[in-house]
Amino acid sequence: MRVELFFYNLNKKFQKFVFIVNLTTLDSKDIEILHIFFNEKIKCMKKTILILLFAITLNGLYGQKPEEIYRTPLKDVLTDIQTRYNVKLQYSENLVKGVEVLYPTWRYRSNIEQTLDNILLPLDLVYEKVNERTYQISRFNYYQRPVEEGRKHLEQLLAACPTLELWEKRKAELRQCFLEKLKLSPFPEKTSFIPVITPARKYNGYTVENVAIETIPGVYLCGSLYKPSKGKGPFPLILCPYGHFSNPDTNLYGRYRPDMQYRCATLARMGAVVFSYDMFAWGESRLQFAPELHRTGLAHTMQTLNSIRAIDYLTSLPFVDRNRIGITGASGGATQTMLATALDDRITVSVPVVMVSSYYYGGCPCESGMPLQTCTNLLTYNAEIAAMASPRPMLVISDGDDWTQHVPEIEFPYLQKIYSLYGKQGNVENVHLANEKHDYGYSKRIVMYEFMAKHLGLDINTVKDRTGKIDESKVTIETYDKLLVFGKNGKMPGNALKNPDDVWKTLLSLQKK
Repeated sequence: MRVELFFYNLNKKFQKFVFIVNLTTLDSKDIEILHIFFNEKIKCMKKTILILLFAITLNGLYGQKPEEIYRTPLKDVLTDIQTRYNVKLQYSENLVKGVEVLYPTWRYRSNIEQTLDNILLPLDLVYEKVNERTYQISRFNYYQRPVEEGRKHLEQLLAACPTLELWEKRKAELRQCFLEKLKLSPFPEKTSFIPVITPARKYNGYTVENVAIETIPGVYLCGSLYKPSKGKGPFPLILCPYGHFSNPDTNLYGRYRPDMQYRCATLARMGAVVFSYDMFAWGESRLQFAPELHRTGLAHTMQTLNSIRAIDYLTSLPFVDRNRIGITGASGGATQTMLATALDDRITVSVPVVMVSSYYYGGCPCESGMPLQTCTNLLTYNAEIAAMASPRPMLVISDGDDWTQHVPEIEFPYLQKIYSLYGKQGNVENVHLANEKHDYGYSKRIVMYEFMAKHLGLDINTVKDRTGKIDESKVTIETYDKLLVFGKNGKMPGNALKNPDDVWKTLLSLQKK
């Protein structure tokens, strides 16, 4: 190899040094000699400007290796694929920036989708067919898959359970597997409750008191209990878990949000006992657990356990009807709604909102941190988890701006077929709001009120105005501090656990008894 070193001094004269190096015999001593020489020359030429350090000419001693010849920027590969296959590939520049593909042309196949599989999958990238000649490329997310893949999976699941007997058998297998994956099998011993309860606040047609219960010793579930002002009961019970609707303003966060308060108070005014409660490591749960623990499998386990234990506590109250129990939540709250309903037959009515999907599972580990989707050889997904509510009444609310946009043509027909196995197809309904977004807004709440009233025997007329429209204006929106069990100072009982390892140990100890 010929190595040339050029210097350009202030007198505009070049100085040039040439070395002939045999790469086959070059050793560390030779490199050291060259290094010393270069340093000495640079020191001697104090007024020179180094404009080019090396000009290297290969004289045939070495040729390029295949991995050098066939290493190509991903963007160039995608441009070539578009031309070769006459397709359009949509992707963000950040997705392909700095990414290279090894042996790209050797990965090409006659079929465009086989080619995209070969190019993209090793890079943890995926594609989805937008139309006949267009594909959208994105990063692989474990909790999401192409729409068409979700559709085909539901077809496989239906084909595997053509009879009620087979479906009931599969439900039982899934339920047991879910508990095992959540590390709740055998189910932990149910300990007694010594609740912490704040004084009730009285409003128009309802009262509110804040409650904390130990779902397992040392783990506190905090929430607010809304009750009808009149009557002694027993009243239907409705659980209201919430999702990841966060906001820097605490008054617009978690169970303190106005839409949560409207929902719970209106249902209470209709004649239900309603419990709004925290997710794990959110809200007051952060008094004992660090926020980062929310994005863990432990949160997935504890949120499921908390819903079941909340029912245990609330049905022990003399004014609650244990035979009429509903649950509803949006987004991550709908994930909790579906899973609790699948596991607990005491729930008689469910309304999952903006979450039932065959191709989106839930992006937070509190929803997907434990591998429930791997249950059975057929696998599962949250559309099937929703179907486990069958034949109990269920209203699926979907919208046109998220992963529930295809519910009317994909997930809802699947659910109808499952319910038809019982001859109860009318027990499952879908309200699709194509022009709305991912929330639990007024238009979604009013159809939920109607459904809950129908199936739980609530009096919806008590919340209608003279024109027959549901009126939430009688609800008093409280500031977040009014909804706290332990107050702004936030001091929890001395036995409150804080370490996740201690929580797992406590669960394990309850399973051994």
